[in-house]
Amino acid sequence: MNLLVVGVSHHTAPVELLERLSVSRDETHALLSRLVGTAYVSEAVVLSTCNRVEVYAAVSAFHGGLADIGAVLAERAGVDLDRLAGHLYVHFDADAARHALRVAAGLDSMVVGEAQILGQLRDAYQFATEADAAGRLLHELMQHALRVGKRVHAETGIDQAGQSVVSAALGLAPNGVAGRSALVVGAGSMGALALATLARSGAGPLAVTNRANARATRAAEAYGAHSVDFAGLVDHIAAVDLVVCATASAQPIITTDLVARAMAGRAGRPLTFFDLAVPRDVAPDVAELPGVVLVDLTTIGAANLAAPSAADRDASEAIVAGEVEAFLTWLRSAEVAPTVAALRARADEVVAAELHRLTNRRPDLTDEQRAEIAHAVHRVVQQLLHQPTVRVRQLAATPGGDQYAAVLRELFDLAVPDPADHLDRATEVAPGDAVADLDPREQSEREEPTP
Repeated sequence: MNLLVVGVSHHTAPVELLERLSVSRDETHALLSRLVGTAYVSEAVVLSTCNRVEVYAAVSAFHGGLADIGAVLAERAGVDLDRLAGHLYVHFDADAARHALRVAAGLDSMVVGEAQILGQLRDAYQFATEADAAGRLLHELMQHALRVGKRVHAETGIDQAGQSVVSAALGLAPNGVAGRSALVVGAGSMGALALATLARSGAGPLAVTNRANARATRAAEAYGAHSVDFAGLVDHIAAVDLVVCATASAQPIITTDLVARAMAGRAGRPLTFFDLAVPRDVAPDVAELPGVVLVDLTTIGAANLAAPSAADRDASEAIVAGEVEAFLTWLRSAEVAPTVAALRARADEVVAAELHRLTNRRPDLTDEQRAEIAHAVHRVVQQLLHQPTVRVRQLAATPGGDQYAAVLRELFDLAVPDPADHLDRATEVAPGDAVADLDPREQSEREEPTP
């Protein structure tokens, strides 16, 4: 079984394509079922954020797995696979593990070092667990990646500035945000982060609105804002200086007509929108209205954002490199386990056959004597097998170590099942556990997926 990552991100695709590929919480289960229902994909995790859509998969063959995943993604995007292929990146085995760990560490993010990706990755993993789409290989990879992400943030200063997509967006406000009134549309994790960041930046008064009013009320209470009725969106927009949009809507909720009506009563006072959603919450042509500034993910991606120091990045990359090798060591050891099990099973068969022959040839032996002989023979066999099996596990953990297991299978003519059968689909995480103990910057709200 091989590890494969196929995806698109802000590095390779425009926002328009990311919108077509983005996966909401309600759609995740069906997409996972579609992926693991293909011929070559046995496990899958789908990570969909504001700047990436990725499939992490366990596949039985590289080309077959790539074709299966590519076809599912092309169907979802509604584009020809050849067109989509120009935006896809592909990582295999060791490179796939390295990519997963770099993503968890925030090293591949639009805002390098941001911590939100940990919550988003943990949610993606839990969704796959609940859908029974993550088997032993992806359980190990995801748990390893989450540990590495937390370690990087704890041991380096990569997120020392607390930078996030929200803070990066607010940093592009034409006249800053301090002392300016703001409305947050959406009460999920991104909306909560926007409220917290606005409050820290000195913006105010703050308001929040959401289609589910109870959630807006909870968010308002948590961050010193007040909740307002979603039905009065035009009036609320007309009353503030800044609007941050972060909902899970499939269509823009801030249209040109809506903003034009809101601007009518502002006497030329400028208005800035921050659209942090994928799919977009704000129609792109809103930016053409007089007095309106639109900051979206394209704007953020093109900005010259402050980056972590070279020393922090180097330290983070060093942690990732060491942990990738640790994961690969586990993987090689797991793959040799069926060979060791088959060798011990063959030895048990030989011992059982010989003891049966002894019983037929020496019926005069007492039960106690037969038990003594069986115990002695088993001990001899176990002593003989101990050193070779320990050593083959050690050698399997080294680069090229799979060859030692292959030699063992050849020497003893062992029939070994596919390692994928050994990497069973035992569930490692109970529902609810995968989002526990997260920093608020990492938390991704389950009821309303973050962009």
